Amino acid sequence: MLCFCSFLAFSQNDTRTIKAQFGLGINSPSQNGFVDGFQSNAINFPTVNLGLQYMFASRIGAKLDLGFNRFSNADNSMEFKTNYTRINGQLVYDLSGTINISRRIGTFVHAGPGISIIKPLGNYGANNTSFLNAVAGVEVHYGISEKLSLYLDTSYIFGFGKEFNPVTSGFGSFNGNLLTVTIGANISLSGCYYCGD
Repeated sequence: MLCFCSFLAFSQNDTRTIKAQFGLGINSPSQNGFVDGFQSNAINFPTVNLGLQYMFASRIGAKLDLGFNRFSNADNSMEFKTNYTRINGQLVYDLSGTINISRRIGTFVHAGPGISIIKPLGNYGANNTSFLNAVAGVEVHYGISEKLSLYLDTSYIFGFGKEFNPVTSGFGSFNGNLLTVTIGANISLSGCYYCGD
């Protein structure tokens, strides 16, 4: 994070160099991440993503992002709600040179390691757990202006959680994979903001 902040101190001529990302969407946890008797809805809201991206070359960059997800029980399951938070550092690759649909549309792939933090709510609040993860995803951007673009992101988070032992430690908790779909905005934090003045 300190490295990203230090880049903000320098004058940037390219509005693509440093961007902040904000996204909102849905999530779908894998059902094998729950112990018997617990099952999540197939689609859950909300998923919130916050990120900071730095492109250190024309096509290659990195980003640090935070994802918050909440899912809750299906109708035929024990009652529960769970917060799933993840922090990931990822490499980003711009495919726009390869997949060139329009000057306003860009395609990016991203992947990297991180940590997942699981916090059940209510009766199972003591069953917190955390584990390593790896995320991979695809973003499609639509440019509104030089400084603002909208994006659609589809990401899959692979969880490397251990089996719950004893099983009661898994009540309301989760140790599996997660699919997320978010829609959001990229806002440029670099570039010449007053060149048109």
